[in-house]
Amino acid sequence: MHQEISAGVVLYHRAPDRQYLLLDYGSHWDYPKGHTKPGESLLATALRELREETGIDNAVLLPGFETTIEYSYRKTGALVAKRVVFFLGESPGRRVTLSDEHHGYAWLPCAEALGRLTYPSARRVLAEIEAFLLANPA
Repeated sequence: MHQEISAGVVLYHRAPDRQYLLLDYGSHWDYPKGHTKPGESLLATALRELREETGIDNAVLLPGFETTIEYSYRKTGALVAKRVVFFLGESPGRRVTLSDEHHGYAWLPCAEALGRLTYPSARRVLAEIEAFLLANPA
């Protein structure tokens, strides 16, 4: 079985209320993320993918939060085991320069983001983040 590792950032903006950035991949809504490059750390991958997919390069990562999802899918007939590590970041602004691999984006409050996210694992990540932010107010 082939294995893939990706990393991403769940990004929020806090004014006037906390809103999360979701990307429209055409077939699903999810967070900015992508594959690691050889020798690249998960954190470096997450920040690079955030910059490449959204143009955001000034996010502040929150220490103490990291979560992983795992799933499998078929790629050209072969089974692929996928692991994605997510970090949590705060964006000082809401300006997005979308890459050509996405169809759109939205900044949404938690309840709306939960309704827009396609996969249950992505909704679980957001629920973990909300619990983390409530337990660790800034």
